[in-house]
Amino acid sequence: MERTKAELPEGTGGTGGSGGVGAGAGAGTGGAAAGAVRDRAMTSFSPADEEKRRGVRRMKLTATGLLLFVALVYVLAEWASHRGAGAWAGYVSAAAEAGMVGALADWFAVTALFRHPLGIPIPHTAIIPKKKDQLGVSLGEFVGENFLSEAVVRQRLRAVGIGSRLGAWLAVPEHADRVTAELSAALRGALTVLRDSDVQAVVGEAITRRADAQEIAPGIGKMLDRVVSDGGHKRAVDLIVSRAHDWLILHGDSVMDAVQGGAPGWTPRFVDRKIGDRVYKELLRFVTEMRDMPAHPARGALDRFLTDFAADLQSDTETRARVERLKTEVLGRGEVQDLIASAWTAVRSMIVSAAEDERSELRLRVRASLLSLGSRMASDAKVQGKVDRWVESAAVYVVTTYRKEITSLITDTVASWDAEHTTKKIEANIGRDLQFIRINGTVVGSLAGLLIYTVSRVLGA
Repeated sequence: MERTKAELPEGTGGTGGSGGVGAGAGAGTGGAAAGAVRDRAMTSFSPADEEKRRGVRRMKLTATGLLLFVALVYVLAEWASHRGAGAWAGYVSAAAEAGMVGALADWFAVTALFRHPLGIPIPHTAIIPKKKDQLGVSLGEFVGENFLSEAVVRQRLRAVGIGSRLGAWLAVPEHADRVTAELSAALRGALTVLRDSDVQAVVGEAITRRADAQEIAPGIGKMLDRVVSDGGHKRAVDLIVSRAHDWLILHGDSVMDAVQGGAPGWTPRFVDRKIGDRVYKELLRFVTEMRDMPAHPARGALDRFLTDFAADLQSDTETRARVERLKTEVLGRGEVQDLIASAWTAVRSMIVSAAEDERSELRLRVRASLLSLGSRMASDAKVQGKVDRWVESAAVYVVTTYRKEITSLITDTVASWDAEHTTKKIEANIGRDLQFIRINGTVVGSLAGLLIYTVSRVLGA
């Protein structure tokens, strides 16, 4: 066979001319060559297909040979009958004649599936090449109605018993280890793929948007009111007062210096010292009494203040508005956004480290949870039922939602096949069995012809 320019070895330039012309020709034929390669790949047969085709050819020769054999028997029987061979010749002739009719009829039927018999375009022949696309549509509809229906999916999954089987599988420590390792690898991969800047931006935006969308003052007011009612704030007051007392003891000079520094310049220095000492002692006395007296008036005043403030947070419009403005200012500060970013980085690093360490608390807890879940699923009928129903619902959702997409995969795939190649593929896979139809037709036809001839002879006698 003559080789085309696309098939010439690399570097040849066609029929001559300058190098530029050769390069242009090569570029012009490159797409066609690639297309030809794809077409050859689509229409090629695998070694298994070639072996099936050889089997089909052998069966065709067998069926055709049997047809020729009964034809020869018919000729010899007719010749013997005309020569006066006796009644047996008529029986053999009738059987052979009916065998030829059966063989020819089945040959026509089998051949009509794949091509026009003898190349004659008889109506309703070459069915597969002509109806390929319709067959693909019908196959897709058949699969969708009989395999992707809700009733079939539920019945098959219910018969499998996924809950109990999965539970028994997970209850094995080796299997739980394997699942834990796979989950860890998936988690590490997901965290590695994600860019920190993107995650930080998303988390920061989510927190900010959520905070902006929800007013926090009423919630804070309810919480504060509950804390005050339960006396939970008293420990905080005790701590603050105690620390204030200790601080005043250690920094008495600083307090007196501060008071003296704020005195007018015209007052005598000893007067300033007296005033500073007096202020310090009164302040220390007040803090000490507040620390040691649970019923101190200042504590009661603080309780009333917190109670009123909690009520204002819930009902006072101005107080709530001021809290919202403060919230917006705090969230808008760069330090807060940096804190969110650093928190994600720390969480990510912690999760990755825990996922990589086989003895980490995270992996040990996941493994223990899987073993516990597997044991419950293997023994608890209620848990098995929940898992089965969840799997059934998920599978039903997939097949009912994406049934058209699944069946269109079959339809589109069949539609993309070359008609001649499809015909040869189908014939290679089922043609051998179809040739048995021809053989059976010959045998059954012969027996039927013999029976009919015998009955006719008996009734005629």
